[in-house]
Amino acid sequence: MESNSDQTDWKLPWDGGCRCGRVRIRVTEPPLLAAACHCTGCQTMSASAFSMSIAIPTEGFAVTDGETVIGGLHGRHRHHFCGWCLSWMFTRGEGVDDFVNLRPSMLDRHQWFVPFAEFWTSEKLAWVTTAAVHSFETLPPLDHFPELIEQYAARGVCKPG
Repeated sequence: MESNSDQTDWKLPWDGGCRCGRVRIRVTEPPLLAAACHCTGCQTMSASAFSMSIAIPTEGFAVTDGETVIGGLHGRHRHHFCGWCLSWMFTRGEGVDDFVNLRPSMLDRHQWFVPFAEFWTSEKLAWVTTAAVHSFETLPPLDHFPELIEQYAARGVCKPG
């Protein structure tokens, strides 16, 4: 059985970058939550069945090299892309200053990623299944997130090596 300290050892920092490597990032704090989003917007933006994200505390995330450009709908969510290879790297929500939604596939080592929650299952493709512990037909009310974050942290669900 793992000790409690092993469950919280995220082996930070994590480094990553876009596909071409012109934009590099660093994560220095553990994620708050890992999720999959099945909304049709994320399906279109990711050219896939769903988008993946890990919510990283803002103070634990940095672009260390290069610059991003804003893509997507240019609305209240600021979707950051590499300006050269156009990889969708992360999203910052307008008025949401506590975290950055990072696409975990931007991390150099991302094979550990498993969504803990999935959102907008009312729009998911019929054949899609994930290993998410919690599923929501839409985005749950904001007052649900503290409990999800607490449960995610307690499980020690990922420990990148």
